[in-house]
Amino acid sequence: MSALDRGRVSGSLRSMLILRSLAFNTLFYGYLVLWLIFAILPSLLLPRRVLLLLAITWARVSLWLLRVVAGVRCEISGIENIPEGGLMVAAKHQSFLETFALVTVFRNPVYILKRELTWIPVFGWALTKLRMIPVDRGARARALTDVTRRAKVELGQNGRQLLIFPEGTRRPPGAAPAYKFGVAHLYAELGVPCVPIALATGLYWPRRKFLRRPGTVRIEILPPILPGLDKVTFQAKLQATIETACDRLLAQGRAELAQHGLDPLAAPDKP
Repeated sequence: MSALDRGRVSGSLRSMLILRSLAFNTLFYGYLVLWLIFAILPSLLLPRRVLLLLAITWARVSLWLLRVVAGVRCEISGIENIPEGGLMVAAKHQSFLETFALVTVFRNPVYILKRELTWIPVFGWALTKLRMIPVDRGARARALTDVTRRAKVELGQNGRQLLIFPEGTRRPPGAAPAYKFGVAHLYAELGVPCVPIALATGLYWPRRKFLRRPGTVRIEILPPILPGLDKVTFQAKLQATIETACDRLLAQGRAELAQHGLDPLAAPDKP
């Protein structure tokens, strides 16, 4: 194939990528707004379990839209590694995708999230009714104390699954890890198993980007880390476990995307 032909193929693929991303984003965010107004808002007057069921339904429909419109298939493995009862879930965070994909897996999840999200009309009200745990990042030590207190109630009395992103914010694929020590504090205080989750979602749904790259997004639920380790040992084990699996998923995802010239981390070709 000549350089001109390769250029035409590349241009055609990029045009299709832009069109499919545009179609998905329009449907996804339009659907979200309609769902908030016509489903979530009325459900705020109903029992919390109804709202949770609606949230799970929204997440499943969103994953279907992502697969059908954008060509992004989400594959979650390792569900058998989730123990019964209250537990912690420590997930790598690269994209908005995992925040709703994981809702379809855990029976009664409670997220630790930034307080500002609860200020959003309807969406924030739903988070409050679902008893998610907001964090005032400016409060530091007091915020950690408040989160620990709330988490003990939700896990101990209600048997929920506490989902936390140990790095605190989304990180681009391949970025150096930046785990916060708060996850080790919670592990020590709660005394429950911690389930690590590895992923490379940022390759397909990058943060603050418009494009949705087609392919298979893999989210791996890894074997739990049992309670009883000291904080330093746990922190090191958690980071090593997640990052080793993430590196493998990143390499696999990049290799698949590279076959179509879509690897976002590849160096540009030299003339």
